[in-house]
Parts: sequence; C-alpha cells; structure tokens
Amino acid sequence: MEEHRLGGGERPPIPTAARRPVLARHASFVRSPAKPNITMSGTERTFESMGAEYIPIVLSRGCSDIGSRHTMEDVYICHDNFMQDFGLDGPSAFYVVFDGHGGKHAADFVCRNLPRFIIEDEAFLQTNAAFAYACSVNSSLASGMTALAALVVGRSLLVANAGDCRAVLCCHGKAIEMSRDHRSSCNREKVCIEASGGYVYDDRLNGQLNVAWAIGDWHMEGLKACNGLGSLSAEPEVMISNLTEDEFLIIGCDGIWDVFCSQNVVDSARRNLQEHDDPFACCKELVNEAIKRKSLANHSVVVVCFNSRPLPVLTATRLRVQRSISAEGLRELQSFLDSSDD
Repeated sequence: MEEHRLGGGERPPIPTAARRPVLARHASFVRSPAKPNITMSGTERTFESMGAEYIPIVLSRGCSDIGSRHTMEDVYICHDNFMQDFGLDGPSAFYVVFDGHGGKHAADFVCRNLPRFIIEDEAFLQTNAAFAYACSVNSSLASGMTALAALVVGRSLLVANAGDCRAVLCCHGKAIEMSRDHRSSCNREKVCIEASGGYVYDDRLNGQLNVAWAIGDWHMEGLKACNGLGSLSAEPEVMISNLTEDEFLIIGCDGIWDVFCSQNVVDSARRNLQEHDDPFACCKELVNEAIKRKSLANHSVVVVCFNSRPLPVLTATRLRVQRSISAEGLRELQSFLDSSDD
C-alpha cells in the first residue's frame, strides 16, 4: 500500500442527468484554445463564495493493493488541508488517484508535481509538459497514466478527470457520478479521436491504448504533438457540484470500477461507514472485495467523508402496489364460478 498524505481536451460534455453536477472550466485544470473541430458546451462557473452556512468537514483515507499484477503502478494523494499547507486562505482539500501504464514513472512524477501546479493555471497540462521534458532528458521514464483529481473549496467540489478513473458522490445513499470514463472503445470517444486525426483499432486508440485521455505517453508515436494537440488528450473533463447533503465521495482507479458499478460501491461503503465510521477500513474492504471479484488490475481507492456525524440509517418507503385483473382473467373467473354453480 502506498499513500501520499499531503486539467480537458475540449470533448463533448458529460451528461447532466445527475441532480446537481455541471460541466465547468476552471483555470487550475484547463487551457485555451481547444482542439480544432471539437467543442464543449458547458456552464462557465467558478467556486461560489464560502459565505454559505454549510462547510463540509472532510476526513479522508485511501488504500492500494498490487492485486494480481507483478508491478504496482497506482499512486494516490489524500490531503485534507491542502490550501493551509500551501499558505493560502480558505478551507480546502485535495485528492487524486493516478493509474499508471507502461511503468510507474509517469504516476510518480505527476504525484510529486501536480500539487504545486494546482495553485497555478492549467495544472494537468503543465504537469504533462513537465513530464515530456523529463522524458526527453531521460528516455527510461517513458510511460503514461490516467488521473482523476478532486478539489474541495468551501462547499464546492471540483472533479477533473483524464482517463478511466472515476469519482462518485453519495447523497442519501444514491450514487451520483462526477466523472465519465474515457475509454477509446466508446462511440463518443471514437468521434473525438477521429476528429483529432487518430483512429480506433481493436477498441484501442491507434491500436495502442484503451483510454482516450491520459498524461504522458510521449514515447508512443502518433498520439501526441508538441503543441499539446493530438488524439490523446491530457486536458481534463471537469465537473463542479455544490456540497449540501452529500455524505461522502469515492474516487478510484479502474481496478475498482472494472468489477463494481457505482451504486454497488456506494452501498458497500455506506454500510461499512455505518458499522465502524472509519474511511480507511472502508477503503480496505472495497479493495479486498475487488480482489475477490477477480479484478485483474492494481486497486486504489480514496474515501472522503463530508460530515463528522454518523451516517443515518435509510428507511425504504413501502410502495402501495395496485393489482388489477384483465378482462380475459375476469371471463375465466366467471366461467369457473359458473361451472362451480352447476
């Protein structure tokens, strides 16, 4: 287990079927101009003032396991007092999961450098460019990674995702997805890849990667250009939500989501938090269950609780079921009663 306690190519927007999250552009993660011929329609929003009555009390823990792999390429960050530690005002927290591929160098590099870029502009893109330079100096670093970052400022939650990691909020036991998996096999991603000059072969980007968004991978021919364009985007897709009655947030790498649906994870985590109110034990249980379900990847997950009070027990509303009998059934019943009279 490895713990560090301490960006969005203009793709189509995430569906806003969930109740509150919306797409947003935030200077800490994104840049302009975007890729040609690809547009994102979304609401331009910044963090709301922290004068609201509700300010979440965050407590987080994370857990990782190598699983059935020979190497461990996942890394994560849990930082409950991020801004204070950097000498800035305002309550805030910062969490990231990194899922490396082709080696762990990219994940380790971004883990060390992304936090310092968060307080500046274009965090994902600056880190991606810095890693490109590092690889040009030392070719043995060549590798890539997907990343998902969550930043809490006041009662606002911002999630930036590039790849197939996932973030899910729990509100009264309901799972609300705060990110979209960027797999190259998705039709939506295929359109974006082809518009950027790439192609999908055997459900892989240019026949090489099963994700369409990632940091690094500069060594792979035809995926990235030095001007930041190309078919493999490092600029994250961003969503913002105002925290009100949300109970906790779960972020994890694909080793978790390959064997769980979002609601499964929320249900399991909520039961565990009700039993022991310990986010680390909750993470450990999720990782162990993913291993039992034969997930073939590394496993990393972070649970962020937003309230110090125990989670309430949910009571299911009993629905009144109205039953009716069809006309054919009535005729059969009448025929049976008539025969009984005879």
